[in-house]
Amino acid sequence: MDEQGQDEEQNAELRRSGGGCLLTTSQLMLRPPCRSDAEPMARIANNRKIAEQTRRIPHPYRVEDAFNWMEAIADSDDCGFLIIRKDDDAVIGAAGFGVADDGDYEFGYWLGEPYWGKGYATEAAHAVIDYAFANRPVEMLYGRCRVVNAPSRRVLVKCGFQLIGCGMSDSRAFGGAVPVEEFVLERSVWESLKQWGAA
Repeated sequence: MDEQGQDEEQNAELRRSGGGCLLTTSQLMLRPPCRSDAEPMARIANNRKIAEQTRRIPHPYRVEDAFNWMEAIADSDDCGFLIIRKDDDAVIGAAGFGVADDGDYEFGYWLGEPYWGKGYATEAAHAVIDYAFANRPVEMLYGRCRVVNAPSRRVLVKCGFQLIGCGMSDSRAFGGAVPVEEFVLERSVWESLKQWGAA
């Protein structure tokens, strides 16, 4: 098989994460990643400020790390989406959900720093959360954020998540555990908030 054929085959495999689906919102498009996304993803994710607010993003973040993430979601039941801004097709972040080590479904996301504070995170979160509850046997979806991350806390609360406690969570960027707030969104709450303006 030639190089182009290999790329097409790998792209098809990677797009299967998330069921190959496309989610759209007023400003965003969320889709499974493909190999050509690795470079723009690495450019935007290679920021210590982003890594320090997430569990799994390393710093520095390289193209190889983007490929590793793509392959991990393609080889699992996890569901990962790139967040694309519609007006310029810019890769601005990623969001998704998957089964955590304890067997619970966990939601997460990150955005590139130039896109913070513009409402994109909440818009993307609504789309992914709706997809999770509508397409998977999710009864409770968990989320967490660092205790110092007030913007992420606001996103979770706007989506209907309720604070259930505090704890410690591993951080690749820090190479150890950091204090986090833990949240849960139950299916019954999500069903009552399908019209997200109520959240």
